[in-house]
Amino acid sequence: MTNTTEVRTALVIGGGIAGPVTALALAKAGIEATVFEGRPEAADGVGAMLSIAPNGLNALAVVGADEAVRKVGQPVPGVVMRTGTGHVLADFHGFPGLPETLALARADLFRALADHAIAGGIDIRYGKRLVGVVEKADGVTAEFADGTTATADILIGADGIRSTVRKLIDPGAPEPGYGGVLSFGGIADGGPDAPSEPGMMSFAFGRAFLGFWTLPDGRVVWFGSLPREEPMTSAEVREVPNEDWLARLRELYTGHVPGEALIGRTAPEDLMAVGPMEFMPDVPTWHTDRIVLLGDAVHAPSSSSGQGASLAAESAVELARCLRDRPTAAEAFAAYEALRRPRVEAITGDAQGKNKAKAGKAGDKPSFPTPEQMFAHVHKFQIDWDSRI
Repeated sequence: MTNTTEVRTALVIGGGIAGPVTALALAKAGIEATVFEGRPEAADGVGAMLSIAPNGLNALAVVGADEAVRKVGQPVPGVVMRTGTGHVLADFHGFPGLPETLALARADLFRALADHAIAGGIDIRYGKRLVGVVEKADGVTAEFADGTTATADILIGADGIRSTVRKLIDPGAPEPGYGGVLSFGGIADGGPDAPSEPGMMSFAFGRAFLGFWTLPDGRVVWFGSLPREEPMTSAEVREVPNEDWLARLRELYTGHVPGEALIGRTAPEDLMAVGPMEFMPDVPTWHTDRIVLLGDAVHAPSSSSGQGASLAAESAVELARCLRDRPTAAEAFAAYEALRRPRVEAITGDAQGKNKAKAGKAGDKPSFPTPEQMFAHVHKFQIDWDSRI
């Protein structure tokens, strides 16, 4: 499809999950993009576990990256909602015709997307920490901490929840919000309390929340939350020995089914101290005439949504479509915000309700919509690349 925009080149700030997908989508729209990452090298081994939902896989399919991700992910055939006493509230096996959700390590997702982008000709440059931008009528220049600069028609801030670009666009932009809990994960040996179907995701709510699924080798991955009124930084969380965190978690999950057993079988070296659960409040300003935000930099839902990476992939593709079809960058950015803001704000709002349940504020039998009601509007979303904006 013919590119009708004035935009021919782009600087993508951030080489994590959103950056490579954005560059691939822009290339499909006929726009040459270069990715700049502040870290001195690729972030291999960084991060915990996450999921890519059907809507995220459909967005990745537009740029040909879905198969690369499937190779490193574990299919999730369905979701079981439980109480913390073991009572099953609902059992959901997905929507016919949609791909299965994938569970995978963030590090594996990053490597799959980065390798796919590089194989597709995308230039990813490391050690390029953004410190300033100069925006003019005919383009934008990025200034990096090493003294170098780069100039293009537009600049895209895909630089995460602590985005530098967000503050450069609007110094008064909000900071990440705290979800009221510290997040942890771990791997435990399987047992009679573990689900028998590999990949089947269980969410057990009550005085404490626990999510868990069985790996192909029979071990169980779990993720839980430790309510805490005052937030801690990720660095502060990591300073506390894993043995101490496990002791607190075992106390919290006493009597929880199967949290007590799973956490009791988790060794300190198998605990992942993730840090505070965070989200982005509504960001008033998404763009200027030539600078725009994307992914966690502008719409990070808390991890309760299971949608962070999927929404970033959606936004990357939708932004590329808008840039392809609108005559100027400013018009494209306005169309992109109009497309994305209602959806991402709705999903972020839904996640806030789940955060309350994770903080133990919803009782042993939390009131939720049915899984079909919870997931339909999220998972069934698909982008038609060939349709005009």
